[in-house]
Amino acid sequence: MITIRKLAAVATLPVVLASCVSGTEYSKPQAGFSTVAGKTSAITAKQTVWVQNQQQAQAASAQVKALLVRMKSLDAETAVQIALINNKGLQAAYADLGDSAADAWQATMLLNPTASVGFSGVGTPELEAFRTIEGAITTNLLALMTKKREIEIADTRFRQAQLNAAVRTLQIAADTRRAWINAVAAWENVGQLQRAQAAADAASELAEKLGETGAMAKGAQAREHVFVAELAGETAKARLAARLAKEELTRLMGLWGSDVEYQIPNSLPSLPKSVVKRDAIEAEALRNRIDLQVAKLELEATARSYGLTEATRYVTDLEILTGFESEREVEDGKEKWETTAAGELEFAIPIFDTGKARMRKAELGYMRAANELAEKAVNVRSEARSAYEAYRSNYDIARHYRNDVVPLRTKVEEESLLTYNGMISNTFELLTDTRDKINSTLLSVNAKRDFWLAEANLAPAVYGGGSSAASAETEVATASESSSGGGH
Repeated sequence: MITIRKLAAVATLPVVLASCVSGTEYSKPQAGFSTVAGKTSAITAKQTVWVQNQQQAQAASAQVKALLVRMKSLDAETAVQIALINNKGLQAAYADLGDSAADAWQATMLLNPTASVGFSGVGTPELEAFRTIEGAITTNLLALMTKKREIEIADTRFRQAQLNAAVRTLQIAADTRRAWINAVAAWENVGQLQRAQAAADAASELAEKLGETGAMAKGAQAREHVFVAELAGETAKARLAARLAKEELTRLMGLWGSDVEYQIPNSLPSLPKSVVKRDAIEAEALRNRIDLQVAKLELEATARSYGLTEATRYVTDLEILTGFESEREVEDGKEKWETTAAGELEFAIPIFDTGKARMRKAELGYMRAANELAEKAVNVRSEARSAYEAYRSNYDIARHYRNDVVPLRTKVEEESLLTYNGMISNTFELLTDTRDKINSTLLSVNAKRDFWLAEANLAPAVYGGGSSAASAETEVATASESSSGGGH
């Protein structure tokens, strides 16, 4: 007698086919990137690319070189566009989006069934080979039942990855814009110090000639000479700071080799005639902040995971074996077949682990996500208010230096020069007024820089991609350092 036992997932085949969900959307090479590009383009008015092969890399490199050649002096908008095309960290963030798409694609696929084949009765007298062949195909029924929820969770994570990639894109754009402002302002400071250096050299030379005639004491001469020496040191420090600021801009744009020889303007744009009123900036931020949308999706994904945990609280593994058994009998040279259906169901009995611990963990995860979302909403409001306050206040400060302080210092210097030429005032008063004008001019440049930085922080405050609060604190600290450093 020969017995052949076959267990196949014949009964589960309709269920398998009904549960299949197309993964075409997730399997595309640039899955989800159109959403990222669309969101960021609407905010920055710039294009971004996802480079995945050598041909695309060459096209991106050619585009960057064309932008550099076209611009004799690199402006902020071109710098941001180059960064969005050429920044390698941004490309790494897009690879994370690809990982999420692959995870979602994987979620649409059913678990492979487990097949086993066994032999017994090998070498029996009745048969030359073996007596019995046993085969089994096992399907995880619980995985089929929960497949829809798993796909929904994976899709939520995929949408979350799209928004994270968009936030990263906006962050690179904002960082590049701030780096450009800092670099240009640093070189503007260098230019102001160089002009002051020329005036100081002339004063030092005058002091030396007055000393030769006996009209100026050696101590007074030394004071003028040391002022020149200190100003030279400050100019060198400013030039170093400008070079380092430009290097930061270069890193963000991903440039190297001969491409780093680009030029930037020697001064920042003038202040606008008025500021833009954003009275509803809080509402704008709550409506548009992409990182807030990421937090909402996190809560959604956690809720779906909680539902899945609840559905599988008691039964964590449910396997079904279905098929048929065929038995062949040979008697008196006659062959007879007998076929019967067969099936087995295997599951864990929740005697010791009733799922309470997993449910508690899922509940805490949901509460954590809900509180993080609430905290994010509060922070978004505050960041929006802080960004607009810094924008308005820095504009008033910069305008005050431009319209009041610098003109008054210039007038004082001009009057001092007239009285000096009329031999009414002495050389020391003229030189003191000249130094004070230098300090005021440098403070005016820094105030203008702080305004443009605050203006650059408005978009991250409304759409995401930067910490406006941290930037505002940095600007206040920088302004304080500039004020205390006046004198050179």
